[in-house]
Amino acid sequence: MGRRRFSGLEVTLMVLFLLMSVAAITLIVLFVTGEPGVRGDETTVFVPQCPSIALGERVDCFPDSGATQQQCEQRGCCWSPRDERNVPWCFFPTNHGYTAESVKRPNPNVIEAQLQRMKSPSLFGADIQELHFVAEMQTDKRLRFKISDAQKTRFEVPHEHIESLNSGPASPIGNTLQLTEKPFGLTVRRKENQKVLFDTRMGPLVFADQYLQLSAKLPSHNIYGLGEHVHRQYRHDTYWKTWPIFTRDAFPNGGTHNLYGHYPFFLCLEDESGKSFGVFLMNSNAMEVTLQPAPAVTYRTIGGVLDFYVFFGDTPEEVVQEFLELIGRPVIPPYWSLGFQLSRWDYGNLTEVKQTVERNRAIGIPYDIQYTDIDYMEDKKDFTYDKVKFTELPQFAEYLHEKGQRYILILDPAVATSKRVGNTPYEAYDRGEVKKAWVTESDGKTPLLGEVWPGETVFPDYTSQNCIDWWVDEYVRFSREIKHDALWIDMNEVANFKKGSVKGCVDNKLNYPPYTPKILDEVMYSKTLCMDAKQAWGNHYDVHSLYGYSMVLATEKALQSVFGENRTLMLTRSSFPGVGKYSGHWLGDNAANWNDIKWAIPGMLEFGLFGIPYIGADICGFFDDSSEELCRRWMQVGAFYPFSRNHNAQGYKPQDPAAYGANSTLVETSKHYLMIRYTLLPYLYTLFYKAHTTGETVVRPVMHEFYSDSATWTVDRQFLWGKHFLITPVLDQGVDTVRAYIPDAVWYDYESMQRVTSRKKWVDMNLPADKLGLHIRGGAILPTQTPDVTTTYSRRNPMGLIVALDDKDQAAGELFWDDGDSRDTVKTGNHIHYQFSAVSGMLTIQATHAGYEDPANITFETITILGFPHPPASVTLTHVGTGSAGNNTTPVPDSNIQHNRFNEALFLTGLSLTLGESYIVRWGVADEYQRFDCYPEENADKAKCEARGCIWQPSTLDKVPWCFYPEDYGYTVTKHHITDSGMTVDITQNSKYRSSGREGSPHINTLRVQINYHSSDMLQFKIWDPSTDRYEVPVPLSVPAELETNENRRNYKVNITIDPFGIQVIRKSTGTTIWDSNVPGFTFSDMFIQVSTRLSSEFVYGFGETEHSTYKHNLNYHTWGMFSKDQPPGYKQNCYGVHPFYMGLETTSDAHGVLLLNSNAMDVTFQPTPSLTYRTVGGILDFYMVLGPTPEEVVQQYTALIGRPVLPAYWSLGFQLCRYGYANDKEISDLYSDMKKAGIPYDVQYADIDYMDRQLDFVLDPEFDGLPALVDTMRGEGMRFIFILDPAISGNETNYPAFERGKEADVFIKWPEEHGGDIVWGKVWPDLPNVTVNESLDWDTQVEIYRAYAAFPDFFRNQTADWWHKEIEDFYHNTTKFDGIWIDMNEPASFVHGTVGGQCLGNPLLDFPPYMPPLESKHLGLKHKTLCMNSEQILSDGKRVRHYDVHNLYGWSHAKPTYDALLSVTGKRGIVVTRSTYPSSGKWAGHWLGDNNSSWDQLYKSIIGMMEFSLFGISYTGADICGFFNKAQYEMCLRWMQLGAFYPYSRNHNGKGSPRQDPVAWGETFANISRDALNIRYTLLPYLYTLMFEAHTKGNTVVRPLLHEFVTDKATWDIHKQFMWGPALLISPVLEEGVIHVDGYVPDTRWYDYHTAKDIGVRGEVLKMLAPMEYINLHIRGGYILPWQKPEANTHFSRRNPLGLIVALSDNGTAQGSFFWDDGEGIDTVARNQYLLATFTAAENILTSKIEHNDLNNADYLKLGVVKVWGAGAVNITQVTLTDMAGTAHSLTPMHNLDTEELIVDATSKSVNVHQTFTMTWRTSA
Repeated sequence: MGRRRFSGLEVTLMVLFLLMSVAAITLIVLFVTGEPGVRGDETTVFVPQCPSIALGERVDCFPDSGATQQQCEQRGCCWSPRDERNVPWCFFPTNHGYTAESVKRPNPNVIEAQLQRMKSPSLFGADIQELHFVAEMQTDKRLRFKISDAQKTRFEVPHEHIESLNSGPASPIGNTLQLTEKPFGLTVRRKENQKVLFDTRMGPLVFADQYLQLSAKLPSHNIYGLGEHVHRQYRHDTYWKTWPIFTRDAFPNGGTHNLYGHYPFFLCLEDESGKSFGVFLMNSNAMEVTLQPAPAVTYRTIGGVLDFYVFFGDTPEEVVQEFLELIGRPVIPPYWSLGFQLSRWDYGNLTEVKQTVERNRAIGIPYDIQYTDIDYMEDKKDFTYDKVKFTELPQFAEYLHEKGQRYILILDPAVATSKRVGNTPYEAYDRGEVKKAWVTESDGKTPLLGEVWPGETVFPDYTSQNCIDWWVDEYVRFSREIKHDALWIDMNEVANFKKGSVKGCVDNKLNYPPYTPKILDEVMYSKTLCMDAKQAWGNHYDVHSLYGYSMVLATEKALQSVFGENRTLMLTRSSFPGVGKYSGHWLGDNAANWNDIKWAIPGMLEFGLFGIPYIGADICGFFDDSSEELCRRWMQVGAFYPFSRNHNAQGYKPQDPAAYGANSTLVETSKHYLMIRYTLLPYLYTLFYKAHTTGETVVRPVMHEFYSDSATWTVDRQFLWGKHFLITPVLDQGVDTVRAYIPDAVWYDYESMQRVTSRKKWVDMNLPADKLGLHIRGGAILPTQTPDVTTTYSRRNPMGLIVALDDKDQAAGELFWDDGDSRDTVKTGNHIHYQFSAVSGMLTIQATHAGYEDPANITFETITILGFPHPPASVTLTHVGTGSAGNNTTPVPDSNIQHNRFNEALFLTGLSLTLGESYIVRWGVADEYQRFDCYPEENADKAKCEARGCIWQPSTLDKVPWCFYPEDYGYTVTKHHITDSGMTVDITQNSKYRSSGREGSPHINTLRVQINYHSSDMLQFKIWDPSTDRYEVPVPLSVPAELETNENRRNYKVNITIDPFGIQVIRKSTGTTIWDSNVPGFTFSDMFIQVSTRLSSEFVYGFGETEHSTYKHNLNYHTWGMFSKDQPPGYKQNCYGVHPFYMGLETTSDAHGVLLLNSNAMDVTFQPTPSLTYRTVGGILDFYMVLGPTPEEVVQQYTALIGRPVLPAYWSLGFQLCRYGYANDKEISDLYSDMKKAGIPYDVQYADIDYMDRQLDFVLDPEFDGLPALVDTMRGEGMRFIFILDPAISGNETNYPAFERGKEADVFIKWPEEHGGDIVWGKVWPDLPNVTVNESLDWDTQVEIYRAYAAFPDFFRNQTADWWHKEIEDFYHNTTKFDGIWIDMNEPASFVHGTVGGQCLGNPLLDFPPYMPPLESKHLGLKHKTLCMNSEQILSDGKRVRHYDVHNLYGWSHAKPTYDALLSVTGKRGIVVTRSTYPSSGKWAGHWLGDNNSSWDQLYKSIIGMMEFSLFGISYTGADICGFFNKAQYEMCLRWMQLGAFYPYSRNHNGKGSPRQDPVAWGETFANISRDALNIRYTLLPYLYTLMFEAHTKGNTVVRPLLHEFVTDKATWDIHKQFMWGPALLISPVLEEGVIHVDGYVPDTRWYDYHTAKDIGVRGEVLKMLAPMEYINLHIRGGYILPWQKPEANTHFSRRNPLGLIVALSDNGTAQGSFFWDDGEGIDTVARNQYLLATFTAAENILTSKIEHNDLNNADYLKLGVVKVWGAGAVNITQVTLTDMAGTAHSLTPMHNLDTEELIVDATSKSVNVHQTFTMTWRTSA
């Protein structure tokens, strides 16, 4: 149809109509907006309120150019010109913007408000008067806030991934977002420390129809992201830089103009902590972002809505992960796409393409992919090929496939309207016409015509379903014609060579908006389509920047249709957040110059932030000819681009590597580094897996890993692959030395394998013409594969591992492997996943998932270990069995082991480890560390060693045994029976080694092993002599009634090794072997038993009782003897109790515990293997193992086995005073008076043995005649009294009922009948009658002439318990009242060795066994300071046993009769404190750490001791405050009083002859400081008592190591100078002389200073805490509620006070806690349910109580008192309501400190009962 022509008249009328229309519109606009500078009512002149602010904080009010004072003031803004133009001269006042009305909080995670525009002039007109604001805390890490038109729907981005996203659990929004109402503003804070991150109050919100602006102040200048542009450095310059964002076909030549993608996202690193946040504006309209020095950001966009997402992370990586969770995580590209690629625009013909392929094949360069650009097409038309120049193109893919290569071709979006060659139909266009697939003009009908490569074109509207269907169909058709492997899409910004269209663009507000951002050319439709063009999603004005995004979505459907289950690859030029879910990207049409090679690195790093890790620049440059030097250096660095493609443009010289000459340096270096790339492709592929599954970056800024080092914040000429591989290229012409930064880690040169000596410093790195800097980070395990010229071939080759050891000789890594091509292999499980870890000389190769079997039967052949200074003598390889198959260990032949001393590298070759299976490789610095000591006694020599059948081989390594067991020393399995509930195994000793080498201790040749699966998390393995009734420990344990027969429920797997016999226990969830006794040396003889096991890690805790200088054991050949003894704490000296229990931490942060139930004298040896050896001199081996998996669960499971800790009386948690050496009762009376006068809280007074007449139990000394009356007086004032009892009873008295009745009842330990059956006499404290002790004589002389003969009760016997009860009862009723009993000297201790006269009867080997553990004074035998080992004791069942076997149980047997007697006699719970303990003693007694010394080291060692007894199930524990022996020093005693105020058992006790050290003995200042510390203790006693209840009922620890709460933080694994009360109170005492600060570790959570109630704002690091003399550092953990009471003189009075609560809110504004209460001293109140248990929760500004159980007596009811809420926020709280159980609402007066953010509410006057439910709600004024 021809075009209609208008007449002249018609034209004239149309022009007049248009002029009239323009005039009318102008009048309407003026009427609506008002004249600038005048308010709408035209009566009041608008007066701007101009702030006095820093220049860098000015927000530009005139972003368009050419501002004048008049124009500025017409906008109602402030005019203040400066001497530079970057600073805005025209800036906003404070009375522009909006006000927030009708603020609502429909739920804790959401805030909504209506925003009303403040009356002020307009910038560009059409301001929207009423807006809707909504903010939502979508997850704990993601905040969204959106501002939109309240009355009209506006365009919003239809994002395919975000629309499918569901919100997760989130914290209350009030912790993160505060809203300012007038003018409207937002403050986004980090909830942990309330740091302001994004503060929009610095400038007004502007929201007009086509101009939206928001500014925000930021916390730092470390801003990264925003795109797509060329950024010359990675960190932004914040000096008034404006970056336009609008997709554009432009050259990336270093200007500030907009490029191909649209990315309004930035990341901000806050500071050295690594804490970071990201901000994403979900808006696709043209915009600009200005960065200014405040630092601050201003967004100006010309459409849509303001839809912001803020992401919070503890590290930059976490922010990226959060962003990608929102927009969609990246696709894993096919494996072959990680190979090197060649392309160019305009090869000319297929012959030239093939020649290029052949010459690069010929030089042997790794090379996977060949491209063709648009020149393959017929006249550049999509879906065609040039049948003249590219005749054989249909066969080209097969040509490449024959050599393992792939083919990728290009498609552009623009479709030609012209016919094909020969005037034949262009069917792709014709079918699109029928489908109406094109973008239209503004009429919505007429296809918009433009011009691109083929001439006149239409533009597919990929937002239309019709177009998508057409595109998929055309691609399917074309793919049948031209086979290829992947698709490259280009020109999709969308590019148009005409401005807008062939017709131009109409003058309207879309094509010419009121404000045009500073985009290239500053014309909206320049080189693209008219903005009023129509697409299915909306006007092109709104969706222009989504064109590439929509094309990617359509192309993904097309690729799926063609390639089906194959993954294939897409590469797009234009992109938008979310494109990485489907496609990669290249950095566009760069040029061959030295600038572009530099700028590629920031570009790649930014696309890592944007979620497109498959990224790279055109290697050697697209435009211009590339010099050899430039191309050589670019090939070097390009070998490490994730997308590694050499591509150049039409008309320039070829730049493929071979074009520079087959023997050129360029070819050689290119081959070299591409071979390295191909070697590391398994690592790179795994990084893409991590990106796909977690959102981690692939190409990574150095700053992401080393954020605490500010020097890394601007490093952008180097980059990382993941965490571990650092690339340092040469990026400047003519240089061979590069200024490079070496971050703070161990680094190894990849090529030389040598360790780099520099660290955390800039270095001059020498990189000659053929070299690139490559470094592996210590701590890395990188999977490798032997390279080849294509991935098709390399994937068939053997794999390997590079293990780069860090400072701790550890490393870790992983591998993801699948077929490299199939879709969704992660989701389907068709893949292999490995976790690698190297620690303590053991490399674990753990296949965590094996869902794919590689057809190439790939094996790991090589392992290279870097940082290995000494050669190993041998290496062993264990194939970890599955199912019933056991592990198989073989040595690696010496021929397969090579060590390079110079490079300190170990090479293991020829390993043949099957891919998909698990292995363990073990080595040591030398093979000597695998030796197990065959001669632990002193004076070993070769003859003695070989007499035991062992190997003698001296070593130069310190402490390594020279005499060690041969590999086959041990037992062999002869019979093996497996059941559902365990195994029974018979084993026989290797006949080569039938002599034990220890005279008198013959080997037992045949043993039985019983393995019982008691529960899902507990098993037992017991080894004994089935032919002989050997002694077994009579301590009852609580094991489940039925064994666990369901294998699926068991958390462990047990394997038996046959020869030599060994037991392996493996944690199923991680594959970690936690017990492996398949080592040489297992010995079972009559009086010497030894078994060794490898440990899962070097982190082992426990074994006691002895003084340890660290909580974590040192594994460097340390041996610890265990034999109960009256021995004050000292290094390597066995003390009072025996606890053969340890907890092990695995490298996975899981924990397990092991008990050896054996009560004979023993020792344990640790060695660096890591391994542990037990040696005991009798009994059997009876092991119990619990599997946690947390440390706290280990203790819970262990105490469930041995018995839960006793619940002490409430008063016993008060402060206590004692000394050995009170002269008379008046001294005690005076002390009591002085303590009361000083006002020091104090509950318990003791009497040591000086109250006794001549140290006789149950007899009062005349000097203490007034003690009973004093005790009565004290008890009448709320105090309690504890007295001491020793077990030894004098036999030299003429009238001593205790002895006489004991003898009559036959309670004393005697000799066996064959040796006369008489009492075994010893000597202890009791003196002979009628003597005066001369204390100037030496000790042994005093014992000989003054001490009476003493008999030792046998507490195993039932009659002994009855006798003991009677004596205690008589003392209570006839002598003095008491409330608790302290039992001492019950190891049992004697002052003579064995018996009086020292001659023990019977077998001397019992006192001097064939093997003597390394005990204190071991040369004097086991009888030293105790009884003869042949003494006989009788168990409750009548069985006779030797003291040799039960010595370590004496204190254990003493505890229960004492506890039973105390309860029976007093009728109250009381407390028993015992010195000697064994597993399960905690059921009846507490423990103090013995007769310590007054020295500084004892302070921190007491913490270790308490933490160990927490493991042992004894919660009520503490050390003698200020020390028992020697004179205390003032400062030390004061610091010890502060520390001791937080011992569960808090007693100041010292010895005879030393000066007083009680708090009032040092003067007023000391007394006051002690009182202050103890007042805190008493304040928190309700919390401590609740912890004791949880220990009693659940087995929780009270004194708790930090690692129990923060086990995933390995920094806590070796902390022993701080401790916790339960989960919530962190105690950081001063432990050294003269210091006034503590370097305390603050774990990664919120903490409040107890003294100030303020969030300390620090976490996950060591904090220097001020600690003046009067101060102990205490911190409350956020998220917990602690009950408290006002302290009083003693607990009798404090228990009557109202109950307060400390509500320490977490980051998300929540907290929880519990409160246990009973009468404080009733017997079995828990068992009889006579108690209150309340729980408290706080969330959303509401505190709620819940009564879990209540059966309290009325007398014990408490009222609610003062509630303190910490972290209540900085917005004033004005209203608090307390609602009681009846529903009555009580209004309370809040006291809110806005500085500390502490809210204090006193509810005392309302008389609300704690035993009834209540809620408390607080509200702000906002």
